[in-house]
Amino acid sequence: MGKIHGLMDIGRRGMMLSQTALNTTSHNIANKSTEGYSRQRADIVTNPAIDEGRYRSGTGARLGGINRVNNPWLEKQIEQEGSQFSFLDSKATALSGLENVINEQNVEGINASISKFFNSFRDLANNPESAVPRTQVREAATGLIGVLQSAKKQIDAATVGVAKSIESGLDEVNTYGQEIASLNDKILNVEISGGQANDERDRRDLLVKKLSEKMNISYAEDPHTGMVNVTAGKTAVLVAGTSATRIYTTQSEFDGPRVIYDLSKGGTAFDVTDQFTGGSIGASLAVGGPKGEINQLGQHIEDMAYNIANEVNKVHQEGYDRYNRGGVQFFDMSHPAGFSVETMSLNKDIMKDVGLIAAASQPNSPGDNNVAQVIQNLQFQKIMGDGQYTFDNFYNSKVGEIGLATKGTISALDAQKNTLDQLKNTRESISGVNLDEEASKMIEFQKSFEASAKMIRVADEMFDTVLNLKR
Repeated sequence: MGKIHGLMDIGRRGMMLSQTALNTTSHNIANKSTEGYSRQRADIVTNPAIDEGRYRSGTGARLGGINRVNNPWLEKQIEQEGSQFSFLDSKATALSGLENVINEQNVEGINASISKFFNSFRDLANNPESAVPRTQVREAATGLIGVLQSAKKQIDAATVGVAKSIESGLDEVNTYGQEIASLNDKILNVEISGGQANDERDRRDLLVKKLSEKMNISYAEDPHTGMVNVTAGKTAVLVAGTSATRIYTTQSEFDGPRVIYDLSKGGTAFDVTDQFTGGSIGASLAVGGPKGEINQLGQHIEDMAYNIANEVNKVHQEGYDRYNRGGVQFFDMSHPAGFSVETMSLNKDIMKDVGLIAAASQPNSPGDNNVAQVIQNLQFQKIMGDGQYTFDNFYNSKVGEIGLATKGTISALDAQKNTLDQLKNTRESISGVNLDEEASKMIEFQKSFEASAKMIRVADEMFDTVLNLKR
């Protein structure tokens, strides 16, 4: 009679195992499109056998656990390569935006405006007695100022955009940190009682990857508690067990955006900006920082505008206008806050009367064009870069540097994308859900459930047979 009971017990456990396996398969199918999900597998193991004299009798199967199919080493690789991809992607986007600022093909850019300005003095030198070329000089000068100021505004807008992207990125980082700390608590509570927090671990792994896309991080799992501790940069402990620390950004007038880490709420604040060299935030800090391309291009435009204004003023003040009076400042450089592209302007008196534009080197010298010639030749003088570049060569060199940086970044981005895609494809082949495979398993477990139920019916019939022997 004990063996018949054992047969029914084996069938009962078989039905329960098949039902659990079907639930796991259904869970996999439902999460086919869930980002970061790792397929789960019901591990079925042999139930301990029992001794019957000289023989051992099997007692069926039992559930060994429901585990996720996951490769931690591969996940680590994806996290690292994803961080580098985000860095290159953000940097390429920022540099492409700078290329639009200095684009000389579709619009009249800085280089063309500089040439037009000095060419207007060349025309004046050819006809120094006429008012027409002087009008052209005034229009070319105002056009150059407008182009320089427009470029500087776009660069300033890019700087503001970078600062906002850093701020919003850190808000996301803080949100991820809080959720990871919450998941640490859930995983601890589930696994300390012997359960498996598969879905919580998948979500936590995904958040760690998203964190690494924002900035370079390091993390480690406590083997005793299963909780993950995350450090942003080198010293900013973002997540420690079930608690999370906030990091934020401030704006420095001279150093640009700075990332601040508070060791504790209301405690000592540390500047950890220089620790971030990866992820989209690292790219924004690199491009938008004091030594970044955005700030450098803005400074180059400032230097070029100042040198143009200063050198033209020096020569112009040595000349004589149409009224045989000494030359005045061509560009107004008397702003109280000092010279800047934003305050750059043409002399107000020249704006009203182009006759004040000096072309001659001597008074009462009709046809004298010496000053106009000297000013036009400034275009080809090595004034920029401590006497190494002309205005044209200086600007072209900076445009070329940005172009090469953009091209190199985009090329590296393409290669990085291929690497990341290969790793993701490998992860999909290991941890991803294959609907055909899951459908096949569903049929298999359904048949197993039916077979176990039939086993119980057979055992029930055997009971009836035994009971009917006494009738």
